[in-house]
Amino acid sequence: MTDDADHAAPDESALWRADRMLDARGIACPLPVLKARKLLAGMARDSRLLVEATDPMAAIDIPHLCQQDGHRLVLQERLEEGGRLILRFLIERGASAAQAD
Repeated sequence: MTDDADHAAPDESALWRADRMLDARGIACPLPVLKARKLLAGMARDSRLLVEATDPMAAIDIPHLCQQDGHRLVLQERLEEGGRLILRFLIERGASAAQAD
C-alpha cells in the first residue's frame, strides 16, 4: 500500500519560488520591463525574479527581455484576480545578461 502523499502534485508555491519579486501591477509599458531589467542586472546568475504585471504588453515585453538579455523564462501564467488580469513571470537570470547603468 502506498501513501497518496508520495504521488501528490508539486506544491504550487514551490514552483514559483523566487529570490526577488517585482510588483508591476498598475504600471504601464515600458516600465515593467525596464524595472525587471534593472533588478535582474543586480542579481546573481541563476537567481529568480518573480514579476507580476497588469499591463497586457508585458505578455510580449517580458519574454522578449528574456530572449534579448539571455535570461530563462521558467514559468508564465495569466490569472484573474478581482476581475483584473494578472500576468506572472518567473525569470531565471542568465550569465550573459545586459548590465543596467
